[in-house]
Amino acid sequence: MKLPNYIDIAIIGAGVQALTLTTHLLQKSAKHYCKFLVFDPSQTWMSQWQEQFAAQQISYLRSPAVHHPDPNPYELRRFAEHRDRELFPPYDRPGTELFNDFCSEVIRRWKLSDKVYRAKVSQILPIKHASRSRFQLVLNTGETIIARRVILATGSGEIQLPDWVDRIASDYPLDKLCHSQQVNLQRLNLTGERILIIGGGLTSGHLAKGAINLGATVTLMTRKQLQSKIFDADPGWLGPKYLKDFHAESDWYERYQRIQQARNGGSMTPEMMLQLSLSANEGKIMIDECCQVSDAHWQDNLWQVRCHDGNKHQFNRIWLATGTRFNVMEHPLLQDVLETYPTEIVNGLPVLDDYLRLPKSNFFIMGGLAALQIGPVARNIGGGKMACDRIVPAIVKPSLAIG
Repeated sequence: MKLPNYIDIAIIGAGVQALTLTTHLLQKSAKHYCKFLVFDPSQTWMSQWQEQFAAQQISYLRSPAVHHPDPNPYELRRFAEHRDRELFPPYDRPGTELFNDFCSEVIRRWKLSDKVYRAKVSQILPIKHASRSRFQLVLNTGETIIARRVILATGSGEIQLPDWVDRIASDYPLDKLCHSQQVNLQRLNLTGERILIIGGGLTSGHLAKGAINLGATVTLMTRKQLQSKIFDADPGWLGPKYLKDFHAESDWYERYQRIQQARNGGSMTPEMMLQLSLSANEGKIMIDECCQVSDAHWQDNLWQVRCHDGNKHQFNRIWLATGTRFNVMEHPLLQDVLETYPTEIVNGLPVLDDYLRLPKSNFFIMGGLAALQIGPVARNIGGGKMACDRIVPAIVKPSLAIG
């Protein structure tokens, strides 16, 4: 694919939310097919998503069958008509292979396979004139392109690490202390190893289950008691039950607190809790709740770990399922954009307009950074659909356009 000099809409990232955006945009206006281009270093849709699911051996999604990239909420159920064993109760949560096959069908049906340009956007430079504004995208290939509108859909936030990691004085092999995003269960032989997994979310459960299957003994350490929840946020946040009051709240800091309370850290599905409980009964995992690491150092090819309660442990590896954080000020692509289009920032989250634009600009943001407008599900598949309901009208309706 030859890179044009100019494009109306540049979409950064080719994940599930970006895919959702393109299908919803084309449903409203087929003429926009030639007006957008997606930028991702993989040149394929959802590559990072699929790699992460494979690396952590996740067999099915946490979200129900109505949450997927196609505009028709029932399309996945129709696609799964002869694969109903791959829909897991409750709420028909789709198996990973089924969901990936469905997304491939969505990409084929909407003719999107050639819409991803293989490049990483390394810088975005606003070009502001009195009558119109544009953005210059600088790519890691050395190429540049001008875009009228930019939609940032890069997905997950920055890796979040506990404070004690920065205090480790000794050198250690990098593969012996990893964030969950760096763990690939497909490439490991863990027979006889002792592994410390830190975190109380579903990711830590997947890693624990995978490590046990590979022959390891696991200690799962959480700073609070494990929570059992089917979804990571109450389904009421997908509709008016909670969103009516949320959107009526004019204090952005109060909105932020509601988001934090709704997500309330990590949680595990009831079936994962059951699997871990069975493994604990078999002596394959020890679950250490309400406990935190005080310090750790690498000595004699083992991690020497001391906890706040004074207990000491030894492990072959430490995996940190400590999540990600969203901070617009730390995003590598947003420094120049925020200088030109400043906005209020609340604990790292930008205050966007009703169409998820930075104020008075054609720069849209979806995903976790849009949580002050979308709510606590902003980073989820369902949150991507809610973001589309705001972004797409601003693109297709001339009356809502800027510049």
